[in-house]
Amino acid sequence: MNESARPLRMRRRARRRAHRVLRRSALWALRPLRLRRVPPPGERLRVRILLQNAHGTGGTIRTVLNLCGHLVRDHDVEIVSVLRRSTKPFFTIPDGVTVTYADDRFAAKGRAVRALARLPSLLTPADEASFRHMSLWTDLCLLHRALMRGRPPDVLVATRPSLILLVAELAPGGVATIGQDHMNLGSYRPALRRQIVRAYRRLTVVATLTGEARAGYEAALAGSAARVVRIPNAAPSLPGRPSRREHKVVLAAGRLVHAKGFDLLIRAYAPIAAEHPDWTLRIFGGGPRRDRLRALIGDLGLTGRVELRPRTRDLHAEMARASIHVLSSRREGMPMVVIEAMGMGLPVVSFDCPTGPAELITPGHDGLLVPAGDVDALTEALRGLIADPGLRDRLGDAALRSVRAHHLDRIGPLWSRLIAGLGAPASVRGGQPGRQAPLSRPRT
Repeated sequence: MNESARPLRMRRRARRRAHRVLRRSALWALRPLRLRRVPPPGERLRVRILLQNAHGTGGTIRTVLNLCGHLVRDHDVEIVSVLRRSTKPFFTIPDGVTVTYADDRFAAKGRAVRALARLPSLLTPADEASFRHMSLWTDLCLLHRALMRGRPPDVLVATRPSLILLVAELAPGGVATIGQDHMNLGSYRPALRRQIVRAYRRLTVVATLTGEARAGYEAALAGSAARVVRIPNAAPSLPGRPSRREHKVVLAAGRLVHAKGFDLLIRAYAPIAAEHPDWTLRIFGGGPRRDRLRALIGDLGLTGRVELRPRTRDLHAEMARASIHVLSSRREGMPMVVIEAMGMGLPVVSFDCPTGPAELITPGHDGLLVPAGDVDALTEALRGLIADPGLRDRLGDAALRSVRAHHLDRIGPLWSRLIAGLGAPASVRGGQPGRQAPLSRPRT
């Protein structure tokens, strides 16, 4: 370790330890919230879903909105968006779904609120990625909107660790709680993972996207009352025809962050750009690594061969103008973009990263998998597809057939049955709805 960096790292660790103590103390003080009881459900179950930013982009938001469009047919569905950071949603909000904003960044704020907004969150773990976007004011807004306002919902669903922890620790008694993990237990930092294992035991259900993620949670939560289920992401309805695979374009899309591995993809594409100058790699997305990736493209002499494009509201249209999709992620949950690409008839080349790609792609049948992080193997797989249009067509046609297993008409009923079962009388389900273990005293 660099000696000059040691004091800084030690201070960061100390701050995180102190924050964990403060967080447990805050949760202990808030424990009376769990004493609220939920009246018996009516004809339509009330489902409340906590989402970090309903107006944002990304696979989690896309798939949650997709699910809400299905659930609203039979239930009263409300999304509580923790933040509102843009005036309009990037994706269309399904008809009939109510959206409530906790911390609306466009609302006028007085001096006291501005002061609270400058203080760090106590409810969001410091090891969780959303911590830097949260504040003490956000905590108060979220508690009010999600847990204290009006009649509690019958079913409360949270969609990222910070929100799942909140639900597990503070949801009112009688509320059925679902933690929907869009990644996997092994993808989180050790300190956060320990908090997850302690708290998720109080949930009614932990819903995972893959079999591997399910096995990890079953082992970690063994002996608890939490039920662990696997329900994959559902493919959205596609607005246009599948790709004819006529355009010499390789497409990738996602947040421009380290986990998505676009730096690895650009390096893997460099030999291909020299061999096939008539082909183009297009990367769609926004994020903090844009400048770094742009510099890498220039350093490798790939300007004009690799295009770094902004995020797009019509990714399907761009997929229709491509012939290959590539996923270069270092880690995933279940990549929605792969499901969409397969639904557009694109053969997919992917790193076999944890988790998701191996459960979506049958190698040599409807796509190609290469060892995680192996840049040379990614180059070879792309080179083979570019050189062989017959292989592209065979894999793309098979992808169209394979993705049917992820259509909403197959995945949606899995959620409907799960939620209907949680809303059934306790005598039918064999226990008390939303039964939770007592909250332990804060440790110092």
